[in-house]
Amino acid sequence: MGNQLIKCQNCESEINEEFEFCPNCGQKVNEDLTIGVLFYNTISNYFSFDARFFKSFIPLMFKPGYLARKFLEGKRLLYLHPAQMYLFITVVFFFIFSFTVRNQTDTLNKELKETLKSNKPVVITDSLERRKNDSINRIETLRKDSIARAEVRKALDDNKWITGMDDKQIDSLMTRDDFSKNKSVNFDFNENKIDSLIEIDASDKEIYKTMGLEEDDGWFKKKLYAQALKFYKARDGGNILKAFYDTVPIALFILLPIFAFILKILYFNKGRYAHHLVFSFYYFSFLFTVFSIIFGVNIFWDVPDGIDWLIALSTFIYLFIALKRFYGQGWFLSFFKSSVATFTFMLLVVPTAAFIIGLLSFMIY
Repeated sequence: MGNQLIKCQNCESEINEEFEFCPNCGQKVNEDLTIGVLFYNTISNYFSFDARFFKSFIPLMFKPGYLARKFLEGKRLLYLHPAQMYLFITVVFFFIFSFTVRNQTDTLNKELKETLKSNKPVVITDSLERRKNDSINRIETLRKDSIARAEVRKALDDNKWITGMDDKQIDSLMTRDDFSKNKSVNFDFNENKIDSLIEIDASDKEIYKTMGLEEDDGWFKKKLYAQALKFYKARDGGNILKAFYDTVPIALFILLPIFAFILKILYFNKGRYAHHLVFSFYYFSFLFTVFSIIFGVNIFWDVPDGIDWLIALSTFIYLFIALKRFYGQGWFLSFFKSSVATFTFMLLVVPTAAFIIGLLSFMIY
């Protein structure tokens, strides 16, 4: 008796009922949907969390440069794809790191609230007393400006022979309105005065003016002052920190290609940019695995900072060995290039990115 034919539930092609998998689409035949099957399929489909991950994890951690070299040799199904591994490990890292972010956010907000309580503002309710203090502040400001302007005037007079300016030209310069205006952003304002205005429900526009904002200032500067006042009122620095951390995953998709570009410059005759990108994916996967372990352990046990720093330092040694094995150059040259790559990335690229992310976080929080 011949084998009976059945239809695949996925592609509806006719297959032998003895087949365990459909030869056309690869789906398992007559698989019962259980909780285990549901979650295994989800993880497997989106993260390829199968035997390849476990087969790739040990070389990733203990064989620097091995996976990247094998991937370029053509073994691209034996081990987990570099982008898939990076995606999965970063998801795990940011899940673990979220506990640290929440603790840091709560701690920072609490400390700022305590600072606010310990420095209660002196509210001036009497209009006569307020006018008196405002007058004193204006006189003090004028006095300081007069001293500064007098010094500038003396410098211009002493250097007429250099500038070629006569007394009339100097007088014209000293009387210009924009000469004495400070166009830079300066948040060194009188806190008691700001607290008093907040207490009497003064408009934000009036408070901005007291803080130093000018009418003709541009949008960006006005936005900075608006965010500064928002922060001053709420003392929610933890939310800025949270916004900073929330932006980091997006920034990483820019920083990793930059790191690969640095490698391309250092090894300009060692393959295409895609080759350096493969190496970077695996190296960053290693980095986030190490950081996941550090933050994960510190959730339950406060590891001494010295140990954490030693573990973090080991990532440089890993990079050094990985570059040696992947690019096949000498030990000294590999050490030199790993040092240059680390220095350029950590002291130039990362601080610049942190500043941009910090400013963006402050502007949007």
